[in-house]
Amino acid sequence: MNGITRRTFIKASAAAGISTLVPFSRVRGANDDLRLAVIGLNNQGANHVGWFREVPGVRIAALCEVDCDVLGREEKKFDERNEKVETFTDVRKLLDSQDIDAVVVATPDHWHALMMIWACQAGKDVYCEKPVAYSIWEGRQMIQAARKYGRIVQSGIQRRSDEGIREAVGYLQSGALGAIRSVTGVVYTRRDSIGKVDGPQPIPPAVDFDLWTGPAPMGPLMRKKLHYDWHWVWPTGNGDFGNNGIHYIDICRWVLGQNKLPPKVMSFGGRFGYVDDGQTPNTQIVYLDYQPVPILFEVRGLPRATGDKAMDVYRGIQGGLVVQCENGYFAGGDGGWAYDNGGKKIRQFVGSGGGKEHHENFIQAVRSRKASDLAADILEGHLSSALCHMGNVSYRMGAELRRGAALEAIKGRKDLADSFERFDEHLKRNGVDVEKSAGTLGPWLQLDPESETFVGDFREKANALATREYRKPFVVPGQA
Repeated sequence: MNGITRRTFIKASAAAGISTLVPFSRVRGANDDLRLAVIGLNNQGANHVGWFREVPGVRIAALCEVDCDVLGREEKKFDERNEKVETFTDVRKLLDSQDIDAVVVATPDHWHALMMIWACQAGKDVYCEKPVAYSIWEGRQMIQAARKYGRIVQSGIQRRSDEGIREAVGYLQSGALGAIRSVTGVVYTRRDSIGKVDGPQPIPPAVDFDLWTGPAPMGPLMRKKLHYDWHWVWPTGNGDFGNNGIHYIDICRWVLGQNKLPPKVMSFGGRFGYVDDGQTPNTQIVYLDYQPVPILFEVRGLPRATGDKAMDVYRGIQGGLVVQCENGYFAGGDGGWAYDNGGKKIRQFVGSGGGKEHHENFIQAVRSRKASDLAADILEGHLSSALCHMGNVSYRMGAELRRGAALEAIKGRKDLADSFERFDEHLKRNGVDVEKSAGTLGPWLQLDPESETFVGDFREKANALATREYRKPFVVPGQA
């Protein structure tokens, strides 16, 4: 518009911190192929290629990846099928293309917001992987961009499309088991040490490290693996609470019908059982103080006990949630069961995980041009991602974890005290003594749900962790 090209726009907005409307891509008719690009292919992005190829009326038209070896691997699959696909290493060049209608953002967390906003400004619809943003502040900028440019943005919390979970949420909200008394989410997923290096590691020669780093601080690679292990360091990842926990914290919030962030949060935990280059906790408890029913969440990356291959189980599940009601409870994650208070099964909710349905739902909404048709609009993705960020902010502000201080901090909250006892017992079985460990006890933080900013005694440091300093020119704009 007004002769401003995509490339000129990006240069100008990066320099001035502003954005300018650029042309929308054409709206596809019901009988036209929707041309999709997938950005980030090393792990989940490659899965998205397979899933979207199965959706009628969708053509994977482009691939984008900063690791040329990974890009070549995925391009080869298209060649073997005699399918044409364009390839890019720089997302900005991809977004210049008028031959793309929508994009999938499946990069590391620290790139999600900027790519999604750029795509909206370029007139593309977006499927954005979870957590949708790296920080609380970014999530709000993403919502603003989606609304301003009229884009359809699906959050990658695919259990919103799981019919079994949808039925279970409706069942619980109907009062079939009586009033909800407590909600507990768990992610017990084995996470081994990522190793310990004694100095900077070589960047894989096929990787454009400047583009890989993007908005994050530029620095040497201080871990053995560049890919995937970015989850476990704060400049690029959000730990397993943000990685896997978001799926179930989202259902927790959904069940409670909460459409704002809670007024208080506290978290404690640590990286126990080994010393490595990871920074995020492998064992964590987060308490989100919604009223009248709070959410308690537990993350565990160590096994059931030292030398054991199995993981702990909480009321029959390793990943999911338990909703305790007056007259029974629900336990599940991909579907699940309703039980009476004696443990007798009442009703099963058969789940699929929602992957296939979630991708189809995105395409349906792209064609209808109604954000209300989405199972997981960007607003839902932001709120649930922000719950993960709130917990991590408390954790990152924490002091040394000691039993006495922990018990004092959680005094009067029986559900949290019970969780601490399970946490302590779990660590003991893995040879970890809380009194001698390098654990972290986070403070209680207060948040204003309307402004989504921290208030109270710790507000300055907490709000600094609720956003980030951006590396130019990869700056998330304050006004999209």
